[in-house]
Amino acid sequence: MLRVTLIGFGAIGQSLLARTRGHAALRITHIVVPHARVADMQVKAGAEVCVTDGVPADAQLVLECAGHKALTEHVMPALARGVECAVLSIGALSEPGLVEQLDDAARRGATRLHLLSGAIGGVDAIAAARLAGLDEVTYTGRKPPQGWRGTPADRQFDLDALTEPTQILQATAREAARLYPKNANVAATIALAGLGLDATTVRLIADPTVSENVHEIAVRGAFGAMSLTMRGKPLADNPKTSALTVLSALRFLHNQVGPTTI
Repeated sequence: MLRVTLIGFGAIGQSLLARTRGHAALRITHIVVPHARVADMQVKAGAEVCVTDGVPADAQLVLECAGHKALTEHVMPALARGVECAVLSIGALSEPGLVEQLDDAARRGATRLHLLSGAIGGVDAIAAARLAGLDEVTYTGRKPPQGWRGTPADRQFDLDALTEPTQILQATAREAARLYPKNANVAATIALAGLGLDATTVRLIADPTVSENVHEIAVRGAFGAMSLTMRGKPLADNPKTSALTVLSALRFLHNQVGPTTI
C-alpha cells in the first residue's frame, strides 16, 4: 500500500481524496495545511486521514497541490531528507534559482522530484523532442476578456470594449509568470519541458470570441513540428481550476502502483 501525503486541501486536494478513496494499492494518509486550518480541514477530510501542519517523518510520497509557498516550506525539506515528491505548482519554478535549489535537495536526499503536466498536454512529446534539439517553442493562452480581470491587462486595456482578439502580452515564460502568476503553471510546464523559461515565448490574448480558456502550443525542432490546441473544462467544484489538473495528478498516482504505466 502506497501512503500518500497531500500538501493542500483546496478543490484539487479534495477531489483527489474523493477519487482515491477505496483504492486497493494507494491511500492518502496525511494532508498538510497551515496550522490555523488543521481543525477545520480535519472535519472536512474525515477520520481516516490525519490533517497536520507538516510532512510526517515517515512519508513515502508527497503530492503538492497547495500553491507556490508550499515548495519552499514543505517540498524542499522533504526532498532533502529523501522523500519522493510531485508538484502541480510548476509556475513557482519561474522564480530564479528555485529549480536548482529543488534539484539540489533531491540529489542530497537521493530521491526524485516529479513535475506534473497539470492542465496541459503534449509535455511528453516536447521533452522527447528536446533531446534532438528544439528551435522554437511558443505558448499562446486565450481567455475571454473577463478572464483577465484583476491582472495587469485590466489596467492596460478596456476589457469590456474589446470586440476582437487582442494580445495583452508577449514575453518569455519567466516574465509571463511574474506578471501573470495565475497563468504561470501551463507556460512554465511547457518551458521546463522544452527550451527553458528564458527561451520560450508566451503570448496571452483577451479574446471575446471564446467562452473558455484555450491553450495553444507550437513547437519546431530537429524532430519536425507540432501544434496542439486544448480547450479544457473546469473542475466542477472550482471553475478556476482545470479538471485535467486533477486527472494528471490521479494518473501519476495510478502509475506509481499499477503494473503497467503510460
